[in-house]
Amino acid sequence: MVTADVALQFERLAVRGDHRDLRLRIGSYRHSCDSYYLAIDESPTAARSLGANLARLLEQWSTQVDALKGTGGTAYLPYDFSDQCTAWLRVSSVDGRTAEVQAGWSSIEGWGIEPSNYVATAPEVTDFAPISNARIECALTDLTACFGSNRDALAASGQ
Repeated sequence: MVTADVALQFERLAVRGDHRDLRLRIGSYRHSCDSYYLAIDESPTAARSLGANLARLLEQWSTQVDALKGTGGTAYLPYDFSDQCTAWLRVSSVDGRTAEVQAGWSSIEGWGIEPSNYVATAPEVTDFAPISNARIECALTDLTACFGSNRDALAASGQ
Protein backbone atom coordinates (compact mmCIF):
# COMPACT_ATOMS: atom_id res chain seq x y z
CA MET A 1 0.00 0.00 0.00
CA VAL A 2 1.42 3.43 -0.95
CA THR A 3 1.06 6.08 1.73
CA ALA A 4 -1.03 8.93 0.28
CA ASP A 5 1.45 11.62 1.26
CA VAL A 6 4.66 9.83 0.24
CA ALA A 7 5.24 8.37 -3.23
CA LEU A 8 7.56 5.65 -1.96
CA GLN A 9 7.01 1.92 -1.53
CA PHE A 10 9.30 -1.05 -0.92
CA GLU A 11 7.46 -4.29 -1.63
CA ARG A 12 7.97 -8.00 -1.97
CA LEU A 13 6.89 -9.44 -5.32
CA ALA A 14 7.45 -13.14 -4.56
CA VAL A 15 7.30 -15.15 -1.35
CA ARG A 16 10.59 -17.01 -1.63
CA GLY A 17 13.86 -15.12 -1.46
CA ASP A 18 15.28 -14.89 -4.94
CA HIS A 19 16.46 -12.50 -7.63
CA ARG A 20 14.26 -9.59 -8.68
CA ASP A 21 11.71 -10.41 -5.99
CA LEU A 22 11.59 -6.92 -4.44
CA ARG A 23 10.59 -3.58 -5.92
CA LEU A 24 11.26 -0.04 -4.84
CA ARG A 25 8.94 2.68 -6.13
CA ILE A 26 9.96 6.29 -5.62
CA GLY A 27 7.91 8.83 -7.52
CA SER A 28 7.56 7.48 -11.06
CA TYR A 29 10.79 5.44 -10.83
CA ARG A 30 10.62 1.64 -10.36
CA HIS A 31 13.54 -0.63 -9.47
CA SER A 32 13.47 -4.42 -9.15
CA CYS A 33 16.01 -5.85 -6.75
CA ASP A 34 17.05 -9.01 -4.92
CA SER A 35 16.41 -10.25 -1.41
CA TYR A 36 19.27 -12.75 -1.62
CA TYR A 37 21.62 -11.05 0.87
CA LEU A 38 18.71 -10.39 3.23
CA ALA A 39 17.77 -14.08 3.09
CA ILE A 40 21.30 -15.30 3.93
CA ASP A 41 22.09 -12.66 6.60
CA GLU A 42 23.61 -14.58 9.53
CA SER A 43 24.50 -11.66 11.79
CA PRO A 44 23.37 -11.77 15.44
CA THR A 45 20.62 -9.23 14.70
CA ALA A 46 19.21 -11.19 11.74
CA ALA A 47 15.83 -12.87 12.01
CA ARG A 48 14.98 -16.41 10.95
CA SER A 49 12.65 -15.45 8.11
CA LEU A 50 13.02 -13.23 5.09
CA GLY A 51 9.86 -11.30 5.95
CA ALA A 52 11.27 -10.51 9.40
CA ASN A 53 14.64 -9.50 7.91
CA LEU A 54 12.89 -7.14 5.50
CA ALA A 55 10.91 -5.69 8.41
CA ARG A 56 14.19 -5.26 10.35
CA LEU A 57 15.66 -3.36 7.41
CA LEU A 58 12.75 -0.91 7.44
CA GLU A 59 12.93 -0.56 11.23
CA GLN A 60 16.51 0.62 10.75
CA TRP A 61 15.35 3.04 8.06
CA SER A 62 12.79 4.50 10.48
CA THR A 63 15.38 4.83 13.25
CA GLN A 64 17.76 6.72 10.97
CA VAL A 65 15.02 9.04 9.69
CA ASP A 66 13.77 9.66 13.23
CA ALA A 67 17.30 10.81 14.14
CA LEU A 68 16.99 13.58 11.51
CA LYS A 69 13.86 15.06 13.10
CA GLY A 70 14.49 18.43 14.69
CA THR A 71 18.16 18.58 13.72
CA GLY A 72 18.38 17.67 10.04
CA GLY A 73 21.25 15.88 8.34
CA THR A 74 21.65 13.03 5.90
CA ALA A 75 20.95 9.31 6.23
CA TYR A 76 21.69 6.51 3.77
CA LEU A 77 19.22 3.61 3.63
CA PRO A 78 20.13 0.54 1.55
CA TYR A 79 17.51 -1.25 -0.52
CA ASP A 80 19.43 -3.38 -3.05
CA PHE A 81 22.43 -5.51 -2.12
CA SER A 82 24.29 -6.75 -5.19
CA ASP A 83 27.65 -8.46 -5.53
CA GLN A 84 29.51 -5.44 -6.89
CA CYS A 85 27.41 -2.50 -5.68
CA THR A 86 24.50 -1.40 -3.53
CA ALA A 87 21.52 0.88 -4.07
CA TRP A 88 20.59 3.40 -1.38
CA LEU A 89 18.04 6.03 -0.53
CA ARG A 90 19.72 9.26 0.52
CA VAL A 91 17.44 11.15 2.91
CA SER A 92 18.56 14.75 3.35
CA SER A 93 16.91 17.27 5.64
CA VAL A 94 18.05 20.84 6.11
CA ASP A 95 15.41 21.85 8.65
CA GLY A 96 14.66 18.62 10.53
CA ARG A 97 11.06 18.62 9.27
CA THR A 98 11.13 18.07 5.51
CA ALA A 99 13.29 15.77 3.42
CA GLU A 100 14.53 15.12 -0.05
CA VAL A 101 14.67 11.38 -0.74
CA GLN A 102 16.91 10.39 -3.65
CA ALA A 103 17.66 6.85 -4.89
CA GLY A 104 21.17 6.12 -6.10
CA TRP A 105 24.11 3.74 -6.29
CA SER A 106 27.32 3.15 -4.37
CA SER A 107 30.22 0.89 -5.25
CA ILE A 108 30.05 -0.65 -1.76
CA GLU A 109 29.63 -4.37 -2.38
CA GLY A 110 26.51 -6.03 -1.01
CA TRP A 111 28.32 -9.09 0.32
CA GLY A 112 30.28 -6.88 2.73
CA ILE A 113 27.18 -5.55 4.53
CA GLU A 114 25.01 -7.18 7.16
CA PRO A 115 21.54 -6.01 6.09
CA SER A 116 20.17 -6.49 9.61
CA ASN A 117 22.85 -4.14 10.95
CA TYR A 118 23.83 -1.92 8.02
CA VAL A 119 24.20 1.27 10.09
CA ALA A 120 27.93 0.60 10.57
CA THR A 121 28.41 0.65 6.79
CA ALA A 122 26.20 3.64 5.95
CA PRO A 123 28.91 6.26 6.73
CA GLU A 124 31.08 4.63 4.06
CA VAL A 125 28.71 5.82 1.32
CA THR A 126 30.93 8.56 -0.09
CA ASP A 127 30.39 7.80 -3.78
CA PHE A 128 26.60 8.12 -3.96
CA ALA A 129 25.51 8.43 -7.61
CA PRO A 130 21.89 9.68 -7.91
CA ILE A 131 19.48 7.96 -10.29
CA SER A 132 17.64 10.36 -12.60
CA ASN A 133 13.92 10.76 -11.90
CA ALA A 134 14.17 8.82 -8.62
CA ARG A 135 13.54 11.64 -6.15
CA ILE A 136 10.72 12.88 -3.94
CA GLU A 137 10.20 15.51 -1.26
CA CYS A 138 8.10 14.91 1.86
CA ALA A 139 7.81 15.53 5.58
CA LEU A 140 10.03 13.36 7.77
CA THR A 141 7.02 12.31 9.85
CA ASP A 142 5.19 11.16 6.71
CA LEU A 143 8.29 9.26 5.57
CA THR A 144 8.50 7.42 8.90
CA ALA A 145 4.79 6.55 8.65
CA CYS A 146 5.35 5.27 5.11
CA PHE A 147 8.22 3.06 6.31
CA GLY A 148 6.03 1.74 9.12
CA SER A 149 3.29 0.76 6.70
CA ASN A 150 5.81 -0.91 4.37
CA ARG A 151 7.47 -2.67 7.34
CA ASP A 152 4.16 -4.16 8.49
CA ALA A 153 3.38 -5.48 5.01
CA LEU A 154 6.84 -7.01 4.67
CA ALA A 155 6.67 -8.61 8.13
CA ALA A 156 3.32 -10.16 7.22
CA SER A 157 4.83 -11.67 4.05
CA GLY A 158 6.46 -14.37 6.18
CA GLN A 159 9.10 -16.92 5.16
